[in-house]
Amino acid sequence: MTMHEDQVDVTTDIVATLVREQFPQWSHEPVQLLPSTGTVNAIFRIGNDLSARFPLRLADADETLAVLEQEARASAELAQVSRFPAPEPVALGRPGAGYPMPWSVQTWLPGTVASDADADPSGSDAFAEDLAAFIAALRETGTRGRLFDGQGRGGVLTHHDDWMAKCFEESEGLLDVPRLREVWSRLRELPRAGADVMSHRDLIPGNVLVAGDRLGGVLDTGGFGPADPALDLVSAWHLLQPGPREVLRRALGCADLEWERGKAWAFEQATGLVWYYVESNPAMSEMGRRTLDRILESEE
Repeated sequence: MTMHEDQVDVTTDIVATLVREQFPQWSHEPVQLLPSTGTVNAIFRIGNDLSARFPLRLADADETLAVLEQEARASAELAQVSRFPAPEPVALGRPGAGYPMPWSVQTWLPGTVASDADADPSGSDAFAEDLAAFIAALRETGTRGRLFDGQGRGGVLTHHDDWMAKCFEESEGLLDVPRLREVWSRLRELPRAGADVMSHRDLIPGNVLVAGDRLGGVLDTGGFGPADPALDLVSAWHLLQPGPREVLRRALGCADLEWERGKAWAFEQATGLVWYYVESNPAMSEMGRRTLDRILESEE
């Protein structure tokens, strides 16, 4: 089952053809589709050192190219400021072989994603300390006058009211919607706590690599940019149990308001994940449920 109505099919044969035609220097490398809970790109490994990312939702080719170019700049900037490994941009591919949009190539990072049940770092204080160090390093980068671009989460909570109304409607029978409405009615009113800071903007388990009980690297870095300073705190709810969550909070010195706004962004994201992916991506849907459970427990 596809995840999106406008999803584009990408196969190993298509990718191998694109690589052979556009990057003959890699044509001898094996191409392998990577299993992933990701919802934006299909990921293929090229040999041992590269990965290719193919946007899944159909969009204008020129607009997609502009997005990929911006993501490459963002990924390169984040890789320079993070002491934890992050993928670096290598090349941009063109449409072809039946695939209608540009695509990107990055360096490959070895490791296990935090969404893997055998690598779950949620109970590790050391992982929480690493995560705090990563977030702090991004914040210290400085925005150089850049502001939140208005895309997705990271701006004004109440701008998401229409989306949340749809989520509550779609979640009837799946979740305790009256309880969720009650929580959102409080969280949405939380005022902004500070100016934009540089943020990863999507610190969910599938975008985090684990090495033992430590942070091994960070993926999907193309969204790196200015946003609400509370936005990267979604990681506290997506990734951590209560004890390590407090370790993260203390390490970052989060005041109550900033902490609660981080909870609000996690709540907004998780509520959408549950119903949207309940059939097409059960692992992502279940992640949303787990995050909501953690948030509701904290509200009691």
